[in-house]
Amino acid sequence: MKIHVLQHSALNTLGTIEEYARTKNHLLESTRFYKITNPPSFDSFDLLIIMGGPMGIYDYDENPWLRDEKAFIKQAIEAGKPVFGICLGAQLLADVLGARVYENRHREMGWFPIKAVAVENRPEFVKGLPEEIVVFHWHSRTFDLPEGAVHLYESEGCRNQAFTYDNQVLALQFHPEVHEERVKSMIGRFGNEMGNGPFIQKKEEMVGQEKHLAGTKEFMFMVLDKFEKITHS
Repeated sequence: MKIHVLQHSALNTLGTIEEYARTKNHLLESTRFYKITNPPSFDSFDLLIIMGGPMGIYDYDENPWLRDEKAFIKQAIEAGKPVFGICLGAQLLADVLGARVYENRHREMGWFPIKAVAVENRPEFVKGLPEEIVVFHWHSRTFDLPEGAVHLYESEGCRNQAFTYDNQVLALQFHPEVHEERVKSMIGRFGNEMGNGPFIQKKEEMVGQEKHLAGTKEFMFMVLDKFEKITHS
């Protein structure tokens, strides 16, 4: 499988995505729209992954390249490419699919559980994923569900944690890609801006969570295995 990643900052490293690609011997390439203007051709990848980032999806004055990236994402979906968005990437997908993105009531920062939403006829794409899992969060914004999307996960602090669309698109508000080093780098870069709230964990409680890191890695591998099946079907 050929995986192409859209990255939005050097801080948002690939973590378990890179580990998965290496383990499975998949090709992994990336594009940074904030540095270049030429996107990859659609025949050069099987799966598009859109990473997180510190900017908002409507911050066009500071990041004019966002318009080009949104256009590229929309074209990829229309071309039938499987697309997977994480945090900012999930918000970009919601926007491209016609939904609203806005400030959530609470910031979520740290390790908190998400629970599967009870839906009839759960899409085959997500069958077998855990009903509940503790994952790493780092966001202040949320999104409405696009029309036709299936709601997958929720948390106490944020109703819309994940959705799938047309058995082709998966959007996750949380971060299953993190390694310990990534958690530490986010704390180091943005820790003084976290503020306080019911879903903001203490910095010292965010690190050293080996059990949760192992669980989210397993979750990520399961998700990417599902995308691999789609690309080979």
